[in-house]
Amino acid sequence: MTAATLKREDKQKQWKKRALLALFLGPALILSLSIIVYPIINTVIRSFTDPQTGAFSLMHYAYLFTNRIAVADIWYTLWITVVTVVLSVFIAYLLALYLRFSNSRIAKFIGTMYLLPRFIPGLVAVYAMKVVISDSGLINRLSLLLPETAALFNLKPGLLYNPRGIILMNLWFNIPFATMIIVAALSGISDSIIESARDVGAGRARIFIRMIVPLSIRDVMIAMTFIFMSNISSFTTPYLIGENFPQMLGVFLRKQFSNRAYERAAAISVLIFLFSSVSAIVYIYTNLKEKEWEKG
Repeated sequence: MTAATLKREDKQKQWKKRALLALFLGPALILSLSIIVYPIINTVIRSFTDPQTGAFSLMHYAYLFTNRIAVADIWYTLWITVVTVVLSVFIAYLLALYLRFSNSRIAKFIGTMYLLPRFIPGLVAVYAMKVVISDSGLINRLSLLLPETAALFNLKPGLLYNPRGIILMNLWFNIPFATMIIVAALSGISDSIIESARDVGAGRARIFIRMIVPLSIRDVMIAMTFIFMSNISSFTTPYLIGENFPQMLGVFLRKQFSNRAYERAAAISVLIFLFSSVSAIVYIYTNLKEKEWEKG
């Protein structure tokens, strides 16, 4: 065989491989375009459409940032989401530190059980929490067994249909998830590094601030990003145990959809997507920064 023939056969083999690869990836690509890309594009277009004339309009976004109810719902959603992120990561970090640096039986037991909430369906968990935190729920019924104690401490929790109940439920969902990520980060810190720092006279506070925090901050940011994205658009928890006003954007979106205000619902969806994009940018920046550190 000549070199030209071998080269032509090699090109044919490469073409067949590419054709086979396209054949296998084609259905997945078409499916992705159908159920992900097209709905996003369609939602953005509808958010700028006047439902009466079909012309381009900013009326839906003007409504979101001028209507008293819509503005209150936006701030309410951001407030609950930020509080959830801060409390979840703070508690999860403390728990992860305890699980990583403690060898007690309690730590081992918690390390075995702390992921259990992740395996309970969200709807079941919310209804179970309602049974406990409602004013006529388990806590109040137990207090009735001791009337004097109930009168003295007012054991009615008052956590249902208000933001405190939503945040409590969000913590129940997100603390195990954040703890799992942070524990994995802390487990990557070698004991020899910490022992070496102690040998040269570094105290616990200095080791924590100068070593543990920098080595785990990337994973903390990742946990914050995913918690923010999952809560900014949450629906089940605020719908079942939230108040009527203000409402989180997921519930507000559902209400607009039920009222057949599809273009306004599309604008709310785009707004939620923009909020999520901010946290996604933080996530991407954190990963790119890590690559720069590795190069350095």
